Amino acid sequence: MKAQPKASHFIDGEYVEDTAGTVIESIYPATGEVIARLHAATPAIVEKAIAAAKRAQPEWAAMSPTARGRILKRAAEIMRERNRELSELETLDTGKPIQETIVADPTSGADSFEFFGGIAAAALNGDYIPLGGDFAYTKRVPLGVCVGIGAWNYPQQIACWKGAPALAAGNAMVFKPSENTPLGALKIAEILVEAGLPKGLYNVIQGDRSTGPLLVNHPDVAKVSLTGSVPTGKKVAAAAAAELKHVTMELGGKSPLIVFDDADLESAIGGAMLGNFYSTGQVCSNGTRVFVQKKIKEAFLMRLKERTEAIVIGDPMDEATQLGPMVSRAQRDKVLSYIETGKSEGARLLTGGGIPNHVSGEGTYIQPTVFADVTDEMTIAREEIFGPVMCVLDFDDEPEVVARANATEFGLSAGVFTADLARAHRVADQLEAGTLWINAYNLAPVEIPFGGSKQSGFGRENSVAALNHYTELKTVYVGMGKVEAPY
Repeated sequence: MKAQPKASHFIDGEYVEDTAGTVIESIYPATGEVIARLHAATPAIVEKAIAAAKRAQPEWAAMSPTARGRILKRAAEIMRERNRELSELETLDTGKPIQETIVADPTSGADSFEFFGGIAAAALNGDYIPLGGDFAYTKRVPLGVCVGIGAWNYPQQIACWKGAPALAAGNAMVFKPSENTPLGALKIAEILVEAGLPKGLYNVIQGDRSTGPLLVNHPDVAKVSLTGSVPTGKKVAAAAAAELKHVTMELGGKSPLIVFDDADLESAIGGAMLGNFYSTGQVCSNGTRVFVQKKIKEAFLMRLKERTEAIVIGDPMDEATQLGPMVSRAQRDKVLSYIETGKSEGARLLTGGGIPNHVSGEGTYIQPTVFADVTDEMTIAREEIFGPVMCVLDFDDEPEVVARANATEFGLSAGVFTADLARAHRVADQLEAGTLWINAYNLAPVEIPFGGSKQSGFGRENSVAALNHYTELKTVYVGMGKVEAPY
């Protein structure tokens, strides 16, 4: 099974190679097979990509938003036409089941191109400000060259979530995917050029830890948008701040999902499972601290155990498979270590906790795992695990659970399940998170803003709000009379 691209990088509308860069092996997580070998960007490659973006951006910015939007909408059409091909590549890249990727990955990327292509003409307007005889007006102007740094859990989606608003606003982008999932973004770049995007506006370069600083510190880069961990986010934000660059940080979380005793039990369990096991638990917004009111705790756990143990684990290319492998052996080992810590600190292992017996070979599989009787001070309740590990905690009343839910450095997401909508809104209003769900979880349509608070980052992706993070406001004062001066 091979997925070797034409070359490692896509710059100025064509594939580019520089074999002097460190070798990056793309490994299919289901088998451990090397499916592609690429090279990390050398400093020369970084310079080439940024130079192409800088050259192409002014002419693109001078185009009407309608013309820019037309190209993005065509890219969305092409992505939808090739959804199966792109989904299979995403499965090879990440190990996520084709059952997921075919409905959640390229399609959500296409949604992003379509949405921002559609609103570009209407959302990039300024204001007219009357000042008596004089007046002023504002306009939103692009920032210039933007850098996107992606994560490995949704590589195609992230490439589009960052590229679509940046391009719609008149910017150019240099995108660096995770070295764990290097393949999908190259196809996105190909499709954009096919759709009519001028060369140089969307460039993809591969890289490792040494590549990010070359991009972030480059004097021609105006903005950096990162999806990643909190420690990485702090480093990138600090480097960008040193040169006063614009930044968007979409970082990690340890999000609470609160289930009150009047909630629909099956829906709440379904939400908790989607918020912990989808994409093998590798989702930053996951509700990994599931607070269940004591009255329904045992019924919740009993049914949760049944449904979790019925999850189909297997070949990601089989559409019956519901849970695939983790992205890498290192990530699986990290998650298994957290599971051992949970057991040693006294959490009750309800189900899972190891490697599936029926899976052999080099695949990085892990069982969906549920811990019960988890307490707030346990490591598994405080640190982001980023794997299919659900922690179930119990609580007595609303004030208690709100205080405990907020007792974390993170603030990405939160969820509430209850039949009492007044309580749902009241609790949502008190929870310290950027994105919240009521009687749902982990839905992120492009129409709504997505992003965090506290240590989970700042700035927003998706929705009209994202355009504000890829533009800056210019104010023009217009004097209509003669200038009078006291001297």
